[in-house]
Amino acid sequence: MQLKKGSENKKGLLSHLNVRTVSAGTLAAIFGCTGPSLIIINGASNGELTQTQMISWLFAIYFFGGILGILISVRNKQPIAGAYSIPGAVLVVGSLSNYSLNEAAGAYLAAGLIVFMLGIAGVIGKVMDWIPVPIVMSMVVGTMISFGTEMIASLEKAPIIAGSSILVYLLSFRYIKKFPPILISFAVAIILSVWMGEFQVKDVSSVFVVPQLVTPSFNIDAIISMGIPLALLVIGAENAQATGVLNTQGYKPPVNEMTILSGIGGGITSFFGGHNANIAGSMTAICASKEAGQMEGRYAAVVVCGVLFSTFGLFAGTVMPFVAAMPKVLISTVAGLAMMGVLLSSLQEAFSKPQFQFGSFFALIIAMSGVHFYDISSPFWAILGGVAVSLIIEKPDFKTIIVQQSKNSTDSNVSQGV
Repeated sequence: MQLKKGSENKKGLLSHLNVRTVSAGTLAAIFGCTGPSLIIINGASNGELTQTQMISWLFAIYFFGGILGILISVRNKQPIAGAYSIPGAVLVVGSLSNYSLNEAAGAYLAAGLIVFMLGIAGVIGKVMDWIPVPIVMSMVVGTMISFGTEMIASLEKAPIIAGSSILVYLLSFRYIKKFPPILISFAVAIILSVWMGEFQVKDVSSVFVVPQLVTPSFNIDAIISMGIPLALLVIGAENAQATGVLNTQGYKPPVNEMTILSGIGGGITSFFGGHNANIAGSMTAICASKEAGQMEGRYAAVVVCGVLFSTFGLFAGTVMPFVAAMPKVLISTVAGLAMMGVLLSSLQEAFSKPQFQFGSFFALIIAMSGVHFYDISSPFWAILGGVAVSLIIEKPDFKTIIVQQSKNSTDSNVSQGV
């Protein structure tokens, strides 16, 4: 889809900025700026990076991740959020102490180039066309079901905050139609957290830290142990999750464009010591959910999220203490509530038809297990395992995909006058 003329496009965006899109975008940004950012901070400390290097890392992944999401969402009018790979952050944090920052940056750059080239070649789009949708949906459920279970676990850790948030959400969903229930629930959780003294802000600094450029240095061991797994995580975890979520919500995501921009984002962030900036599965799920309002306007939620992400990246050194002070149970509870719609629709899409039942089930339990092989996380293996099981047990079901692809090819040839 091509961008409309500037004024027309801006008018369309502004018309979709309402209480639902703003609240969904804000929630997605808060989710992405809290717990995940602490992974970066801890990793920078373990890798013995300086304060400036840590801030540069945060700047790169949040600023460029936010910009990426804004650009692709406005261009395609779809809620495709940009951020960075959280499993990728865990991966590089575990390896950072073995290499210099320059060598790590070289591995990040290599990962970005791999993703970019696969996107340019159109390989990922073709592969996704042949993967059964129920298996992808099962992977999405298995990966994101932890949001629901952590929401329930929060009841044990903080029964007043979590219990009140869930109850308010359910009552608002039933009786209040004017405002999104997730917004009301979040407001109640914030008020209760402040009242109970759960917010504890420490070490606030007003000094602006200028991001530091990093010169990539190529080390074959770093590329093999960090770069290649990181590229597979971006494609097989983040992009696959986002694609599955968007399909569930009725969109037709631009898979190759998502891959290309994720590769470019990974290349740019490497020069600031950031591991990547790519399409984000979890934030896309929040912004694409029914909580974000009408389907045609949900991309505005990503714009809100992107602006907040980019602002957080620019002023990471100053705002980080406030973000770190937000109670984890608050985020876990509200994020779980926000994901309910996506989880329900994905489950229905995965198991409502008789085809690919065994493959979908295996994809579900593999993703839920959280297994890691060769530093590659479970979403990738869920798709691979699910497809393998279906090929062994449910091979006839693939005929439906073959027929659909043949139809798409015929329609494409007709439209081109062939």
